[in-house]
Amino acid sequence: MEGIDEDFEKEQYFEERKNSKETELVKKYFVNESDRKVFADVFDKSTIQAIHTLAKKGNFDVLEYVVNTGKEAHLFRAVDSSGNYKAVKIYTILTSDFKNMEKYIAGDIRFKEVKKGKRELVFAWTRKEYRNLELLMQCRANSPQPIAFRENVLVMEFIGEGGNASPILKERGMGENEVEDFYRQVIEFVANAFFSKNLIHADLSEFNILVKGEKLFFIDVGQAVLNSHPKAQEFFERDCMNVAKYFSKHGLEKTGEDVKEDVKKLKGKFGKK
Repeated sequence: MEGIDEDFEKEQYFEERKNSKETELVKKYFVNESDRKVFADVFDKSTIQAIHTLAKKGNFDVLEYVVNTGKEAHLFRAVDSSGNYKAVKIYTILTSDFKNMEKYIAGDIRFKEVKKGKRELVFAWTRKEYRNLELLMQCRANSPQPIAFRENVLVMEFIGEGGNASPILKERGMGENEVEDFYRQVIEFVANAFFSKNLIHADLSEFNILVKGEKLFFIDVGQAVLNSHPKAQEFFERDCMNVAKYFSKHGLEKTGEDVKEDVKKLKGKFGKK
């Protein structure tokens, strides 16, 4: 009965809003009908208004299609009036993992005043990802350039070639002649973020790295924490272990301790910037 009731409420919701301003905005900004349905199933009126505000400021014209979808966010390829591609990440309010998000924000000195409640936490998470991307841009790390954000909507540089989004490392894999170079890039990213900006990714794995040509780009940094966070050491060691496991599977035998030592060796290279 619960599923039937939810379906009835959803039908009622869209029937009431069939000719509403929000419905017209969805038609305006979402090119594909299927994406409009995805959006309508997941997002609310305030999200539509956030997209409208960001679009009016010239950040993009339309959202062309879904690049990736998940429990906590949907990523769209967008295009602006000059034909430049942008990545628009929209965090869901209803389906985001509240408890998982909370442990990365609690203890972050930058977000002491975040109010309790899922909506406020998701907004803080979006703002946190934007600020972390700013820090990474300042130290010239390979991550998407942040462009703008509002509430639960984040606009970033689109990482891809020929209009196609770059694949994640997990899907793309590595050739034998790439393993050592890719490992070097990962270690340099970790060292640069940490020694330049006191930042720890806190969820580093082959699922959060894009491969564009022969260059790696590091994404999904909403959970990234400063080294002052009470769980910073735990998160850092987990990142190192994830890196060790992945590259060991590809013939480069490493332990978590090996990765930590390789990062430490780069301390002199990456000073405060």
